[in-house]
Amino acid sequence: MNIDGFLSTEQAAERLGVKTESVYTFARRLDGFPQPTRIGRTLLWPADQLDAWRAQHPPRKTKRDES
Repeated sequence: MNIDGFLSTEQAAERLGVKTESVYTFARRLDGFPQPTRIGRTLLWPADQLDAWRAQHPPRKTKRDES
């Protein structure tokens, strides 16, 4: 399903650089994380809100990133 300005869970995960399961976890546990819109059984994530959230919460560096 393609709706301008919204991403599927898989697209949201790719955009954030995390696993799909992490997107669901962030939505449940992190205050301020964008909430999805449900269309039927499909969750759609607001792209602009995800981008704004990522800008305020840069990815963590891992030891693998440092080597």
